[in-house]
Amino acid sequence: MINRFLLFALLLLSFTDIAAQSASLNYDYASPQLVGNMPAELNEISGLSVASGHRDELLAVQDEEGKLYRINARTGGLLWAVTFWKDGDYEAIEAVGEDIWVAKSTGTLYRVTRAGQPDQNVDKYNTELTGDNDVEGLTYDKSRNRLLLACKRDAADDGYDKDGRYIYAFDLATHKLSDKPVYAIEREAVKKYLATCEKTTEHEQLCDFFLDRDEYDLAPSAIAVHPMTGQLFITSSVGKVLMVLNADGQIDHLQRLDKKLYPQPEGLAFDDDGTLFICTEKKKEDHARVYRLPYLVR
Repeated sequence: MINRFLLFALLLLSFTDIAAQSASLNYDYASPQLVGNMPAELNEISGLSVASGHRDELLAVQDEEGKLYRINARTGGLLWAVTFWKDGDYEAIEAVGEDIWVAKSTGTLYRVTRAGQPDQNVDKYNTELTGDNDVEGLTYDKSRNRLLLACKRDAADDGYDKDGRYIYAFDLATHKLSDKPVYAIEREAVKKYLATCEKTTEHEQLCDFFLDRDEYDLAPSAIAVHPMTGQLFITSSVGKVLMVLNADGQIDHLQRLDKKLYPQPEGLAFDDDGTLFICTEKKKEDHARVYRLPYLVR
């Protein structure tokens, strides 16, 4: 009887592990559904979120003006725009309940309540991060009631490995930033992961980007927590890379994104059913775009 229970437990753990690893593979990144081309004022779209309580609506910011944008998640049509602060380099947005949080590249956070209403209010939170960290990703970690801030660069003289990119946590109960990074994406970890992968043309491209250059060029531009597995999905506009980490920060998946579809991926967002949205900035004569990737059950 004990052996049967042990076998069942091992099978359950194995199934859970396989499900977590395969979640990142349950999207057709090569054939996303175009939600819509963005209007000119969103050429520099830099962050994306699903609007709380409105599954058919998305929230967005762009990196020049202090405005919130609400977008139809089915057609891509712009529903409204409202100013929340003065112009600045705003890089990410996340809905948490009725609140809307916006991150600036300097690490400053803004909480907007009753957005677009006559009594709209904005609270500003300065963190210990700076422009040297270059915050570009923001997401809500519901399991720990915190925001995760992904840094595009490693600030000089901060005591951390320059061949690493770091993610900090902002506690929503205390409104304090973690003293240390809660996740580290280091070059050595990427090297170990790639050593276990099948040797394909894409694998060679990833090795060239991560390992064959003098500089560690990973530059997280967006982050989102998968609602079913808790995995962290991260894009790097530099290199057109999608990386998936498990809840412990270990790499579960790594791949290149088609630069014709995603010329500058700057925002990620999940719906509760696992649908993934990716936005990409305008490049040359093209438009900024938002894509929908349904969660495929295999």
